[in-house]
Amino acid sequence: MKANEPTTPPPADRRQLKARRTREALAEAAVALVLERGLAEVTVEAIAERADVTRRTFSRHFSGKEDAALDFTRADGARINAALRERPASEPPLLAYRRAVADWLADRATPGWHHRPEQRLLYAAVDREPALFAAYERIRVDAQDESVRIIADRLGTDPARDLRPEVVVGAAAGVLTAALRTWARDDGTDAEDLADLVARAYDALTGEAARSAATSEEATRE
Repeated sequence: MKANEPTTPPPADRRQLKARRTREALAEAAVALVLERGLAEVTVEAIAERADVTRRTFSRHFSGKEDAALDFTRADGARINAALRERPASEPPLLAYRRAVADWLADRATPGWHHRPEQRLLYAAVDREPALFAAYERIRVDAQDESVRIIADRLGTDPARDLRPEVVVGAAAGVLTAALRTWARDDGTDAEDLADLVARAYDALTGEAARSAATSEEATRE
């Protein structure tokens, strides 16, 4: 075989690639149909048909239509956590989380969902659709649980006994969620504006924490 001759991926890799493409097709079909018809008018069968797969194939990838439509949030949560694992051990946990989010927002090789207009519309719909909101919350909690484990490993502590990992992730992820909701409601902002909005949201958190600490110190002296 020549050095530059392309090689055929092993069967296991080909199966994984096919499964990933099928999952992506189902997720994209779910988003398109929910935005076209509204969640209540979309069936799993319609999503499977749009993606040109069987109902059974859909069930191998997703538990329901809400889960499929919001798969982008699960993928981006995993990417933020992957970036968090790679942050230098010397960084304080809150700063590490903030910079992991910044890495996700700045990634141009694999752009996040916020660069796709239809995903932004769907994110805005989360506030309007109780079933979508419930599915989003499940996905968000799973991602944050993983973040807690990562922060706990960085601190060398047990999150079941030490509150710090849970507090850091609760605050940091809460700031991100607040910025995302604000961004999704404002049609005048674009993907580039989101990074600035998130940065300002984290600045607000750290500024408020500093003011609270100063006030507490003054009260203690009095």
